Amino acid sequence: MNILVIDDHALIREALRSVLMELKSEAKVVEAPDWQQASRQLELSTELDLILLDLNLPDRDGFDALAELRVRYPAVSVVVLSAREDRDSVTKALELGALGFIPKSARREVMLNAFNLIFSGGMYIPPEILARHGPAAALPPAPARSGPRVSAADLGLTGRQMEVLALMMQGRSNKAICRQLALAEPTVKNHVTAILRALKASNRTEAVVAAGELGLDPHRDAR
Repeated sequence: MNILVIDDHALIREALRSVLMELKSEAKVVEAPDWQQASRQLELSTELDLILLDLNLPDRDGFDALAELRVRYPAVSVVVLSAREDRDSVTKALELGALGFIPKSARREVMLNAFNLIFSGGMYIPPEILARHGPAAALPPAPARSGPRVSAADLGLTGRQMEVLALMMQGRSNKAICRQLALAEPTVKNHVTAILRALKASNRTEAVVAAGELGLDPHRDAR
């Protein structure tokens, strides 16, 4: 696994390297303190699997950088790291295609769990941020969940639709899902519409959040 860490704080990069190496001892981790050096690393690293992106870079707006990464490297997963801990930032990052959002204030144990989830194909969203109320919040408060996890059958979703949901949770666009599943774009759009309806979501971001809160396991139910 090849990972690029883009963050202007050396201590943060060192901490992330330590966490990543604990989980993936064979991983190759390269670092960049700003967007200029990150761009250079991106040109040199042709087989990146994961990019960890700080939103507060000294020479580039983090959201602009995220948008560019999703366009230029659609097959590479991007996870946002940020000192910002507001729902608007989380929402915007997910809408731009981030695979997860990890606050820099997170404890080491939380980071380990977050990366474990991401490495297994899931999307990490900090529950404590989603649970906060506020007039500017774009995401619904996270519902309390108890009892057995919800399955695809409970929601009336097919195995194929769960495959689509799994890719949505990885930040894949409709076109990327079409390519990976060898489906026509209208078919994928129909599946996404069915997923949104089943999860009572108005957009992809809300659907991903709802799936995580319900404990859905798209990889399990797609089999």
